[in-house]
Amino acid sequence: MSEWWTYRAEDFLLFSPRVYWRMFESHNAALWPLHVLTLAAGLIAILLIAWRPGAWARRVALILAVVWFFVGWSFLWNRYATINWAAAYVAPAFAVEGVLLLVIGSLLDGLAFDRRGLAGRTGYLILAFALAGQPLLAPLQGRGWASSEIFGIAPDPTVIATLGVLLLARGRLLPLLLPIPVLWCLLSGTTLQTMGEPQAWAPYAALALAAVAWIWTIIRQRGSPPLASVK
Repeated sequence: MSEWWTYRAEDFLLFSPRVYWRMFESHNAALWPLHVLTLAAGLIAILLIAWRPGAWARRVALILAVVWFFVGWSFLWNRYATINWAAAYVAPAFAVEGVLLLVIGSLLDGLAFDRRGLAGRTGYLILAFALAGQPLLAPLQGRGWASSEIFGIAPDPTVIATLGVLLLARGRLLPLLLPIPVLWCLLSGTTLQTMGEPQAWAPYAALALAAVAWIWTIIRQRGSPPLASVK
């Protein structure tokens, strides 16, 4: 029996890259043309934030809550768990995030949107990648459109889009919405990296950009003088 320190990360994978991407092909085929509706919902969320950021926060939170519930149930629980037993334990986390978005963003009206500053620009950039860039990774890497990852259908673009929205959001309860998207980006990036997939950079990059924008915003806020002291 080999010693435990001789094992590599890929030795613990329960599936091959071919099986992994074939899962996306089957999932897309089963749900088409629902992709059109979920992409439209994502575009509507962006338009609501851009048009009236202070008035439509509840609707944006509701859209995100619905897609988190759906992806957790349709992809993680019903499909990914068939090749990776750990997905059955991750699916409830997606349900928890959906509940948090529903309660904090929609029922408690605990979010507002601010399009200004580095966080706002970064948020729109991440949103644009999640909706338009992520689906292009499959054909760019020679897998064809059939295995593309679509917002509201696959977890990565859904989570990355949520990071973009949260960058645009303000609210006392906002920190409660961050841990699950952050952990998923780390988990997904690690899985893709272990499989040797080039697009492992995508969740890592989204998380890194979001972290830089949040840290910069916090530093600027702490460094700004109180309004009352400004002459």
